[in-house]
Amino acid sequence: EVPEAKEGDSVKIILDQTVFYAESGGQIGDTGTLWAPKVRIRVSDTQKTNDIFIHDATIEEGLIRVGDKLGAQIDEARRLAIMRNHTATHLLQSVLREILGPHVKQQGSLVADDRLRFDFTHPQSISSDEIKMIEDKVNRYILGCHEVKKEAMPIEKAKQSGALAYFAEKYGDTVRVITIGPFSKEFCGGTHLKLTGQIGPFKIISEGAVAQGIRRVEAFTGMSTFEYLFMQENELKRVSTIVKSPLLEVSEHVEQLSKRAKDLEKE
Repeated sequence: EVPEAKEGDSVKIILDQTVFYAESGGQIGDTGTLWAPKVRIRVSDTQKTNDIFIHDATIEEGLIRVGDKLGAQIDEARRLAIMRNHTATHLLQSVLREILGPHVKQQGSLVADDRLRFDFTHPQSISSDEIKMIEDKVNRYILGCHEVKKEAMPIEKAKQSGALAYFAEKYGDTVRVITIGPFSKEFCGGTHLKLTGQIGPFKIISEGAVAQGIRRVEAFTGMSTFEYLFMQENELKRVSTIVKSPLLEVSEHVEQLSKRAKDLEKE
């Protein structure tokens, strides 16, 4: 513990109250800025220990002392991207249970600003047809622009309402329940959107096993999806140019070239 910190110092700052979300339940911590007259502090992460929020920060300008008053501002664009992925994770779990079965239970998650990752119980790989069904249904729920309700309630009432609890979370007497339309209800203390339509396009980018009986799905939402699809489109255009084929006939053209190459190898 130090009484003051100056420009260039890396510090951990504790405030009496904060707008920053600390890493919890799979959701990463907020970044942003703290400030005062002639003081600017960059917050690179937010963690918590025993419900005390700790801002990992660097003093970019000025001098701060214990007891100073600071303004606080999160990186709003980054927080919004995180919220897209968190609300989409709830939709994904709901759809997985609909399509694969009620045995699906969360075994871990990561909610970041650039992607989401969801681990769950399932005894076998997910087919490409099932992946498409999952993507389609999640995107239909998104396009439905359903309200995302947040409610604090006694834990017993929450359990009676049918809300799903996370696999390894510890809960107090009062819990927060996130309800999305008629199809998703979960215990959750994370940050969420107001409407599912704010998520934007949802795209699964990978699916695989992480342990026996546990699968992992990774997905993009919002601008990350657009960037991913743009990258794929550019790659397809490049192949189209190389094999001198119209874009929508590339696979057929590549198959013909592959067959011809094999025939020539045999000769």
